[in-house]
Amino acid sequence: MTDLFKKCTEGKSARAKQAIEEGWYPYFMAISSGADTEVVIDGEKKIMIGSNNYLGLTQDERVKKAAKDAIDQFGSGCTGSRFLNGTLTIHEELEERLAEFMQMESALVFSTGFQTNQGVISTLVDRKDLVIGDAENHASIVEGTRLAFGKSLKYRHNEMADLDRILSRNNVTGGTLVVTDGVFSMGGDIVNLPELVKVAKKHQARIMVDDAHSIGVLGKTGAGTAEHFDLIDQVDLVMGTFSKSFASLGGFIAGNVDVIRHIKHNARALIFSASPPPAAVATVLACLTILQNEPERLEKLWHNFRKMKNGYEQLGFNTGVSQTPIIPIIIGEDEKTFKFWRLLYENGVLCNPVVSPAVPPNMSLLRTSYMATHTDEELDKVLDTFERVGRQFGII
Repeated sequence: MTDLFKKCTEGKSARAKQAIEEGWYPYFMAISSGADTEVVIDGEKKIMIGSNNYLGLTQDERVKKAAKDAIDQFGSGCTGSRFLNGTLTIHEELEERLAEFMQMESALVFSTGFQTNQGVISTLVDRKDLVIGDAENHASIVEGTRLAFGKSLKYRHNEMADLDRILSRNNVTGGTLVVTDGVFSMGGDIVNLPELVKVAKKHQARIMVDDAHSIGVLGKTGAGTAEHFDLIDQVDLVMGTFSKSFASLGGFIAGNVDVIRHIKHNARALIFSASPPPAAVATVLACLTILQNEPERLEKLWHNFRKMKNGYEQLGFNTGVSQTPIIPIIIGEDEKTFKFWRLLYENGVLCNPVVSPAVPPNMSLLRTSYMATHTDEELDKVLDTFERVGRQFGII
């Protein structure tokens, strides 16, 4: 017999312990200030370029007031699941507004974005069905496919010819669901939705788009990938989260009313999870109102993206295939990536190091992301810091 806990001192766990002891561990860093363009860690200010706070609404006074007012009216929590005693009037109000915003028939709110993907996919895909997803889909999609009773497959990242090939060779007696990120969270690239739609329709497959990093970013009104490509009526299900542009916590699925009703009464991730608390729901409602009333936030977000994308490329950094405010800086070696991150951190810039297996070997990167509320002064400082550190490491 082997000790069950033996694995806890080996592999990635041993590597994490070593990093902590040597002082270059970059994860679980405790922030002592609010989430904003600048944060405080260990009493020092850092420019935050690692957040998903795309619209910069976490510190908006209107948003914070909405959260406080909801606590005054409904209390701090719901003490039960949506299925039983945990549905409040503001949950239903949010679902109605989200359905209208997404131009879908119905919407359903979950407690987290992870649970949304996990619950929806595992509920819809039965034993005779097939679910197929992009090789770089988010972990929550992967977990949903693992829980589903049907067959699961992957196609090469954003290669619709490969999707077509696999669907042509894998006949199933049931239905097929194609699942993809709208904006891919590491590379910042956008799914080739027009071609995906063509392939899916050819094989009579349903389409689900994870718009976690697309809502509040893509589309004329910020409604995401399908709006960006003018394909809203061609996408069956859209998933979104509240922990990014909507400055809160939770997730939702939007689509056909019958499909949403089915998920509502069968998704274990919904039925057996505590309901999103009032303050979190009210925060999303307030953010949605601001997004709809202040389109200039989207314009500023894209101004900041263009400034940083052009700035990095002019300096000579490799930004991969990014098309959105997620801009990876590809370093290559794990050790060099961690050292680069550490020196940026010591110079007042905070981003996220990403190494294998989250990315392919020798493709380690610094994941940077930007907000509508970043100032030009802050972004100029970031570029100056990257230039100094990049030259020091011989990357540029």
